[in-house]
Amino acid sequence: MSKIELPKDTRDALAVALSRYLKDEHDVEVTGFDAHFLLDFIIETIGPHVYNQGLADTHALLSKKLDELSESIWHLEKRAKLRR
Repeated sequence: MSKIELPKDTRDALAVALSRYLKDEHDVEVTGFDAHFLLDFIIETIGPHVYNQGLADTHALLSKKLDELSESIWHLEKRAKLRR
């Protein structure tokens, strides 16, 4: 799997949110480069699991929808009579 890349503004916003969470919930100061390095660690270790779950959820949804579509198509089938 290729590396998970996020736009710079998204990475910056996530680093700020992570810093705020750690300060508010755990009274731990993690800012600047440290927050970005922690975010990188989280993305590299947790990101692939979340990404894979998203793919699995998408596959299940698409499979269900494809089954529904296939059933709808079968309902359109006309009876064919052979003349003798």
